[in-house]
Amino acid sequence: MTLRVLLADDQALVRTGFRLILERVPGLEVVGEAENGEQAVALARRLRPDVTLMDIRMPLVDGLAATRRLAGPDVEDPLRVLVVTTFDLDELVHEALCSGACGFLLKDAGPGLLVEAVHAAANGEALVSPSITTRLLAHFTATSARRRARRADPALTHRELDVAKAIARGRTNAEITEELTISLSTVKTHLASIQRKIAARNRTEIAVWAWESGLVR
Repeated sequence: MTLRVLLADDQALVRTGFRLILERVPGLEVVGEAENGEQAVALARRLRPDVTLMDIRMPLVDGLAATRRLAGPDVEDPLRVLVVTTFDLDELVHEALCSGACGFLLKDAGPGLLVEAVHAAANGEALVSPSITTRLLAHFTATSARRRARRADPALTHRELDVAKAIARGRTNAEITEELTISLSTVKTHLASIQRKIAARNRTEIAVWAWESGLVR
């Protein structure tokens, strides 16, 4: 199946570079380009791409606001947005993920990681640039007490807790099956149950919840 990708960046050179990288990979197709956030939202809603690569600093509507419109908590049928930017400030990463982004990648991450992140987003998984992962998780841990106070105990089973911890450590479904010696279908069943119990819409939110709740340190 061909994965359809939308590019949103105010620099034509960047969009061209991303297109060249992605369209060299079998099964990836760039279906549109947007030069500002307003255009990105309109195109994404019309084209319904599998993944939208979203820059943060863009005219008219910035990438974070555009991400909230496409994938935020109030969106009934959210799209998968992967934020790709030159800025690795912790607050931007945090806001992007809380706005519904399913990953956060730096533009200098390289072609291989870009392609990997697109596939991960399309599969409902998350990828955050390794250079900011530790700082990001430390930020979530530091704010855990405040957030934990307003979250009810979801009463996860022992196995669901194991899966949630694995997700928080960045494990893929395949890696979880090996670590816990369970089938892929069982992993997916646990994921669905965890998402329902903690009101998470994707594995990124599960990971955030796990760190905020103190399950992983």
